[in-house]
Amino acid sequence: MCRKECTFAQNFRNCAMNKGSSFNEYIRQAILKNWNQNALTDYQGPTLQYHDVARKIEKIHIVFQNAGVVKGDKIAICGRNSAHWAVTFLATLTYGAVAVPILHEFNAEQIHNIVNHSEARLLFVGDFIAKEIDPSLMPRLEGIVNLPDFSLMVTRSEQLTYAREHLNLLFGSKYPRAFVQDDVHYHEDQPEELALINYTSGTTGFSKGVMLPYRSLWGNVDFCIRRLGKLVPPGSSVLDILPMAHMYGLSIEFLFGFCNGSHLFFLNRLPSPTLIAKAFTDIQPALVISVPLIVEKIIRKRVFPIMQTPRMKLLMAMPVVSKKVKEKICEQVYAAFGGKAYEIIVGGAPLSKEVEQFLISIGFPITVGYGATECAPLISYRDWHEFAPGSCGCTIDNMEVRIDSHDPENTPGEILARGTNVMLGYYKNEEATRDALDADGWYHTGDLGTMDADGNIYIRGRIKNMLLGANGQNIYPEEIEDQLSSMPMVSECIVVQRQQKLVALVYPDQDEMMNFSHDELQGIMEQNRQQLNLTLPAYCRLTQIELHDTEFEKTPKKSIKRYLYN
Repeated sequence: MCRKECTFAQNFRNCAMNKGSSFNEYIRQAILKNWNQNALTDYQGPTLQYHDVARKIEKIHIVFQNAGVVKGDKIAICGRNSAHWAVTFLATLTYGAVAVPILHEFNAEQIHNIVNHSEARLLFVGDFIAKEIDPSLMPRLEGIVNLPDFSLMVTRSEQLTYAREHLNLLFGSKYPRAFVQDDVHYHEDQPEELALINYTSGTTGFSKGVMLPYRSLWGNVDFCIRRLGKLVPPGSSVLDILPMAHMYGLSIEFLFGFCNGSHLFFLNRLPSPTLIAKAFTDIQPALVISVPLIVEKIIRKRVFPIMQTPRMKLLMAMPVVSKKVKEKICEQVYAAFGGKAYEIIVGGAPLSKEVEQFLISIGFPITVGYGATECAPLISYRDWHEFAPGSCGCTIDNMEVRIDSHDPENTPGEILARGTNVMLGYYKNEEATRDALDADGWYHTGDLGTMDADGNIYIRGRIKNMLLGANGQNIYPEEIEDQLSSMPMVSECIVVQRQQKLVALVYPDQDEMMNFSHDELQGIMEQNRQQLNLTLPAYCRLTQIELHDTEFEKTPKKSIKRYLYN
């Protein structure tokens, strides 16, 4: 049984954190144990070993101390993934300051707002972000630091200027002989102490600052090390594709990888499909953390066209031959992800049922997890050997989940989560905090789901996305979209409601549409509509499919920003 029934207090009393372990201690031990091992590499660039990371952390601590930064002060970080982004984040938390990771995909106005709202004292920025922002619109900042070389872009503090200009002298004075392992001492974090504020993109277009304590980060890292650490041994390569300013990439790719002694590679350029493919081949990661979009593109573009050929259909109809064919296809798909991954963990958005079923049918090591920024992010996961198709795993250790439904196995209800990973609340937003966290400590996810007798969780949709039919029936647009997305010429789609009628907006496959006129494309979509409606209840049927000229705008986890199209 996957479910773990325990109260929030019991959760925390029982966990190892109360036996001398803590988040910063995980960081310290990772550095000490792997002192001379490779730690952080900017892909096709320089590498930092764990002792290099420790040295850079110490230098940032010296700057903080001499610039008057105290424990609890906010330090904002905005830029593409890089070794120096990672070092800055680790330095902030091990000093006892509060990190404010900002997605580099946010526009300048959003960055200004987050820096101001969080009351950050310093901002570390990547090179292309530095060109976009306006320092005058962030008047409280005492300095802006360039991530590539830690030079000062802006300084409004004599202390900061002195500290940066005399850093080598200050470091040499503190460690006149050498900086060694015995010199690595970090802030002794407390479980409920604020570690970071993560601003979500939000489905309404406005960000909320999720306040995550050290225990939330510890809970995620501890679970991953105990469940995955033995399968991904220290020294293994891990490719960080997802933005570290998003909790999924931060906790599962970066923090787990670092604390586990992995060698982390960062794509510090725009992660195009070609670059990602080459990086998988070069790095051969021991674990792949992905959003559905990456997996689905590989399968739909490289594999499905081959599967639809007459010869392949004939071979797949022959039981003995089909087994061999599936093994060969699995090898090829596996090679596309580097060929050495223990498993591919998908999260952040729903995975297409068609793609999932295909991958499971060929024996591919894929599993689906579930989480939320408010849980830093893990809520559920299950090893690919035990993964129940269609689910998103079982409740992880130190957490508990319940479905707010009279019949959790059959009738969808809101997914509620409680335990070590849950946030403190939203920064400067008590009303939103009350809406999300109830008096008993349950976090209301806003997701609808069911849970079977074995504790497997099945996501059914978002409460705010749910539509009402003419007679009050509940309509889950995600279920319709999942079927439509697997039909001819459909690259992306979203279902909206107009005057009680359901309409699908479709962004067509750009590679294929060049072979058809607009009228022919409309005809294909009408055929899709009619075929899809045959499988749907009357109240869920589409009345129209409209072609959309451009890709739909997406959140950092690559789910469509629905509020822009409703």
